[in-house]
Amino acid sequence: MKNRKKVLAVLLAGTMVAGSLAGCGSKGDSDVPATDTPVVENNKDTEQAGTEAANSEETTVGEETEETSVKSVAELAEMDYDTRSSYLYEQNLGEFYELYQEAKAEINDVSKRYAMMAIAEAKLLETGVLNPQTAQGGSYSISRVVPNTATTVLWGNDEYRYHNLLVATEPIKAADRVEMRQKWAELRGSGTYIEWAKTYLAEKGYELKDSYAAHWFGSDPTTWDILSTSQTVDSYATVNTYDGLLEYDCENVQQPALATSYDVSDDGLTYTFHIREGVDWVDSQGRKVADVKADDWVAGFQHMIDTNGGLGDLVDGVVLNVSGYISGEITDFSQVGVKAIDDYTLEYTLEEPLPYFPTMLGYNVFAPLSRDYYTSQGGKFGEEFDSSAADYSYGKTPDNIAYNGPFLITNFTSKNVIVFKQNESYWNKDNMTIKSMAWPYEDQSDATKMYNDVKSATLDGSALNTSEVESAKADGLFDEYVYISDTNGSTFPIYYNLYRTAYANSNDETKVVSVLTDEEKDLANAALGNANFRLALSFSMDKAARQAQRVGEDLKYGRLRNSYVPGNFVTLENEVTIDINGTETSFPAGTVYGEIVQAQLDADGIPIKAFDKSANDGVGSSDGYDGWYSPENAVTFLNKAIEELAAQGVVIDEEHPVRLELPYTSSIEWATNQANALKQSVEGVLGGKVELVLANGADSNEWYYTGYYTDYGYEANYNITDVSGWGPDYGDPVTYLDTFLPDYSGYVTKSLGIF
Repeated sequence: MKNRKKVLAVLLAGTMVAGSLAGCGSKGDSDVPATDTPVVENNKDTEQAGTEAANSEETTVGEETEETSVKSVAELAEMDYDTRSSYLYEQNLGEFYELYQEAKAEINDVSKRYAMMAIAEAKLLETGVLNPQTAQGGSYSISRVVPNTATTVLWGNDEYRYHNLLVATEPIKAADRVEMRQKWAELRGSGTYIEWAKTYLAEKGYELKDSYAAHWFGSDPTTWDILSTSQTVDSYATVNTYDGLLEYDCENVQQPALATSYDVSDDGLTYTFHIREGVDWVDSQGRKVADVKADDWVAGFQHMIDTNGGLGDLVDGVVLNVSGYISGEITDFSQVGVKAIDDYTLEYTLEEPLPYFPTMLGYNVFAPLSRDYYTSQGGKFGEEFDSSAADYSYGKTPDNIAYNGPFLITNFTSKNVIVFKQNESYWNKDNMTIKSMAWPYEDQSDATKMYNDVKSATLDGSALNTSEVESAKADGLFDEYVYISDTNGSTFPIYYNLYRTAYANSNDETKVVSVLTDEEKDLANAALGNANFRLALSFSMDKAARQAQRVGEDLKYGRLRNSYVPGNFVTLENEVTIDINGTETSFPAGTVYGEIVQAQLDADGIPIKAFDKSANDGVGSSDGYDGWYSPENAVTFLNKAIEELAAQGVVIDEEHPVRLELPYTSSIEWATNQANALKQSVEGVLGGKVELVLANGADSNEWYYTGYYTDYGYEANYNITDVSGWGPDYGDPVTYLDTFLPDYSGYVTKSLGIF
């Protein structure tokens, strides 16, 4: 087997704060991306997956190898890792998985597919393995970036492409921002918003500049190879160095980039792209190294799969024969469905028609690679690929990649700054509005530094925490310049570990060491294996009180999210009739996804309000309210769990409380305050029968290694975690739901302590 299956998508670091990202409309924030900057997690397979996994025999969910009756903690301990993972998955997520597979198989009726996905999500929420907490955005912000001058689509990497931003020399006033956003909504799709915005800004006395100061933080990029990573900490910068086939503009219309046009076959299986001629690849000094040709996408696609960097599974089952190449059953890459017909004609062949395929092209899985430059850096393909080889240097530094995009990286200083300058050979150079960028590093240890950096023009924008809001008010800037950013497609849940085996960080066993006794460890695993106990925990969590610690009382409801897939993510194009608990139920055209999720929850009698038709001023939304918190429901479900667990010989009461560890970092003030708010809420509601033990990471890196930087479930050093979130890669609900697949194919599944 070539590599163990794992999946990508945008896994978001829960600590990331925003302030730099530009967007238009609902992509977090039109100009400052929301308070949690997305970071794609590294799901790259390690050479040695760990003692438990490496020595176990792989088991697939659905195989009749284990009984599905409830097993004790002692029985689970006797299982090897893969067998235990498969058992726990089937026990807890089996119904969701079955419904998900049925929904994914529906490729002829898109509206029916969406409805079936919604039913599957309802079943996922009912398992209680996650509690959606917040979206990205919904925070006070201040910015020089002109609203709606970068795309706000909810998927892909294009939101991080900054070459066409408009950035003013002074922060945009809140009232002007409102007027511009309203005009964007009116002009969207007309192709005229940018010119209108320039005229409007001039009339208002603003001046524009051709530089942009964003921020980056958390950790240094781990690679500069855009095709070997699914971490946004890597792709956030590198996406500005290359162009792909198509690119979303600020009005959210997909425009030609390096493909001037494309054709789709009548059967929907073949996409033929016509590649722009006369485009150069250059090195970091701007010296030409090759011509851009169709083969660059063939080379890039093979390299992307070879690196096993977490991207290949996104196109497994999408592009013809990717699955066989990943597994090693196919070694001849020419059998994979990507071909250069000639120098300027590129063809993708799909496994089955997928109406959302073009929306996938904005993600780095479809980035090109100069074959000649890559091989000059020691790169090889197929079984010969070896990034650890002595002569392999591709992607090691910004000087070891080829550029065909708007910017060259001219300086990278670790935990200090990334500097970009315009690529003088860029094919669309004359239309660039941003010619240079300097991104300072921010570690968030100083609670007001980013706000002060905006004032001094070291940064062009930032979301504001509670301390910074007070500073803005004291400075007299709050009323005139501060606005509330939009929420976007990124969802930040709390995850529950179904069977914890790690009690210190996997990279350093002296960090975030558990204080639980062996008996407490067993009790925690037994309790979290019970769905009613998990739901009781979720119902006991006051999301608004937790969020108030970060964004203040005024905004504590604004960024709350109550479903995994945002309720308005997709809309039915046609009327659909589906079965809900034996009743044929019809949903008219125009019904949003979240309404169907809620219909299934209501039919099942689960008191979760995942979608509220009255939210968002009557438009309906999954955001802006707390549809989970209910002390009454928490106690009811806890009592059910106690009764069920007692039948298995597990005792939970005030003398035998369940102690659950929640990692956080004391280096970030709001993270500490949020952890304490959560502890107070859970313990106050559940009457001494549950205790949250706060496990401190001395810095964000220690916190990330409890769960965000891990590769496998057995490395998850927590019972409960809020360290990460998820953002979509393309415009179909499967981009969220496939993160909970079994057998190392769902990236978030590892957050449950399995696979």
